[in-house]
Amino acid sequence: MGSLFRSEEMALCQLFLQSEAAYACVSELGELGLVQFRDLNPDVNAFQRKFVSEVRRCDEMERKLRYLEKEIKKDGIPMLDTGENPEAPQPREMIDLEATFEKLENELREVNHNAEALKRNFLELTELKHILRKTQVFFDETEQQMGTAVASQMADPNREDEQVTLLGEEGLRAGGQALKLGFVAGVILRERIPAFERMLWRACRGNVFLRQAEIETPLEDPSTGDQVHKSVFIIFFQGDQLKSRVRKICEGFRATLYPCPEAPSQRREMAMGVMTRIEDLNTVLGQTQDHRHRVLVAAAKNIKNWFIKVVKIKAIYHTLNLFNLDVTQKCLIAECWVPLLDIETIQLALRRGTERSGSSVPPILNRMDTFEDPPTYNRTNKFTGAFQNLVDAYGIASYREINPTPYTIISFPFLFAVMFGDLGHGCLMFLFAGFLVLREKPLAAKKTDNEVWNIFFAGRYIILLMGLFSMYTGFIYNDIFSKSLNLFGSHWHTNYNESTVLSNKDLQINPSLSSDYDQVPYPVGLDPVWQLALNKIVFLNAYKMKISIIIGVLHMLSGVSLSLYNYRYFKDRLSIYCDFIPQVIFLVFLFFYMVLLMFIKWVSYGPQNDFANSPACAPSILITFINMVLFKDAVALANCDTVYMFAGQGALQKFLVIVALLCVPIMLLAKPIYIMRQQKEKHVQLVNGHATTENGDAEGAGRVVQQPPPPPAGGHDENEIGELFIHQGIHTIEYVLGSVSHTASYLRLWALSLAHAQLSEVLWSMVMTKGLILNSWIGGVWLWFVFGFWAILTVGILVLMEGLSAFLHTLRLHWVEFQSKFYKGLGYAFAPFSFEVILNTASTAVEE
Repeated sequence: MGSLFRSEEMALCQLFLQSEAAYACVSELGELGLVQFRDLNPDVNAFQRKFVSEVRRCDEMERKLRYLEKEIKKDGIPMLDTGENPEAPQPREMIDLEATFEKLENELREVNHNAEALKRNFLELTELKHILRKTQVFFDETEQQMGTAVASQMADPNREDEQVTLLGEEGLRAGGQALKLGFVAGVILRERIPAFERMLWRACRGNVFLRQAEIETPLEDPSTGDQVHKSVFIIFFQGDQLKSRVRKICEGFRATLYPCPEAPSQRREMAMGVMTRIEDLNTVLGQTQDHRHRVLVAAAKNIKNWFIKVVKIKAIYHTLNLFNLDVTQKCLIAECWVPLLDIETIQLALRRGTERSGSSVPPILNRMDTFEDPPTYNRTNKFTGAFQNLVDAYGIASYREINPTPYTIISFPFLFAVMFGDLGHGCLMFLFAGFLVLREKPLAAKKTDNEVWNIFFAGRYIILLMGLFSMYTGFIYNDIFSKSLNLFGSHWHTNYNESTVLSNKDLQINPSLSSDYDQVPYPVGLDPVWQLALNKIVFLNAYKMKISIIIGVLHMLSGVSLSLYNYRYFKDRLSIYCDFIPQVIFLVFLFFYMVLLMFIKWVSYGPQNDFANSPACAPSILITFINMVLFKDAVALANCDTVYMFAGQGALQKFLVIVALLCVPIMLLAKPIYIMRQQKEKHVQLVNGHATTENGDAEGAGRVVQQPPPPPAGGHDENEIGELFIHQGIHTIEYVLGSVSHTASYLRLWALSLAHAQLSEVLWSMVMTKGLILNSWIGGVWLWFVFGFWAILTVGILVLMEGLSAFLHTLRLHWVEFQSKFYKGLGYAFAPFSFEVILNTASTAVEE
């Protein structure tokens, strides 16, 4: 738990590895995930490093595996995922893996090439089959139409017919015999038929005769595997010129032409041969597909493990490229950041790697001294990790800076619950998160691309605590789906009969009378009678507004107090006296005093007291605070004798304001002036010491050497002192003005809580009550539909949308109002060499 409150102590180490043992040692460190290596070759091109050839081999193996994976997914074959995490194979095993992948890829490509050729041949035969069937009908219809045209023309020579263009005069004179017409037959995509027909008509000027028929069943494109719809066509024409023109048009529209015999007997004979070949092709295609399926099924059993092995090999060689070679070229040198507590664990891993490689020279791990800022490393588990991510989203903590996460674990769900307080809505949220927690392992195994679901699952423990705390605050507010629980009975009583109570909504109850009020506070939370009161909002406004200010001031005070732990750890006594103490005094003397006034008002002014101390004579906290800051005297209310809550309040308030205002110049000037004077004293001491040394040399040697005085010690020159004044001024202004604005910012606790309660009440009154107006059996059916609609709106609006709004406001209160008091967040995260992180990243990239 120590590293949760403050980041781990880190050490910069130098690692010496023998060349033959380097691969195995880095493999063990990758499984451990506790070492962050530094690049010792920043100026060397990635293509000029020592192990670039091995990295390229791994890239090639990854390419082959991705090709296999794509083919496996194309056939819908499930890939076996046993959840195993095989170790990185030895370098000599790379050759076997490469040979296996090469064999699988070549075999699969050959099978795919053969299958594509067979499918293309099958497509051509299928199209030819349809052409032979359809053209037989075309020929029969054409002969019949031509015969009819010739007969009619012989009977009436003066009759005009469109078929005359396809008959010659000699043919008509020679007994009505048609001239010999040429034709072409083929297949074209169905959607290109209209444009194809228009082009033929325009290019051939109507001297061609086109017939087309659709192929009922879609055909498979062998290149893409898509199902396409095609049509068979036949074009009759006369002359070679039209033939050439028709062929060019068919080529332009990518129509496939096939030979079609003129004689019916030849067409029947060709059709029989085509059918025989199609049956043979079906048999060969089936065998090819079976062979392909067997190859892919065998690969699917091991492809997950192969991916893991290749990724690990590539990661190891990529890490080895960060190392440097010694003079002898036999030893690899690395520099790495390691957690101080894990050095022994890392040494054991290095020893295991050396034993695996068979090397006799043990690795050497030396700790180095450095002035660099180490990376920040906070140990987390599945519970604290989500809260740590919330903090890291604002900024990574500086090295050894206090970590806000353990405090956020409690304060974040609590502040959320103050805004979201409802026993029913909190219970829904708690049950949803509880399901995610209980089904954690099976849900984690089912990886999905749904980003919203992944966010909910990653923050399941945050949602669980938010729901639990919302149930608590909902119990305190006595609010469950805009209704109240009457657990302890009401402490208020009515002295009217039932008819009067039901008919008169303006009845009032006097809290000063024991007959109306028991003069005893409600045991827990709010009295359920407030749910029926017309002044419910007025009462809850005052109650929740004061509660939000109290919580806000205490939250800010805790943030300022945490800065003391940072100053003490870094031994910054100057910041304790010049920053922390004035900040605490300023915040306590002004805003915490306002909180104390709220408690005094609650205790001193009640219905059981006399008129002078009754709630009607209680001074306003806001007016009192404004008069206190402006040094104005308070004015008594009408019929009230006292203007202050206690004796000496006026003098005490003036004293508090004066002391708080005196803290402002201390925060503004004390630290820069002290540093400036300290630097001047060091500068004078150095100059005096330098002059004394020169005079001594002159007396002894008879000469005087004049040298310029050294720069001031401590690293602060005149420009840095000016920057320090500016920085301190900005920091002081930000804190003073922020104390006011941040205190007001916590009023969002009251505003969102009130809005959530009122929206819940409006939803109940405008939706749910509509299902309670019917008393017959129809009312039960109607209530079922109304309840479903109300439940959908409750989950969608009140739980999801209002919950997201409260979550974002809570996030702002922690990032700005709380963490700004002590948290800088200027560090950088510890990014160790870890196979687990690399594999998760690789799997996410593949899924995307």
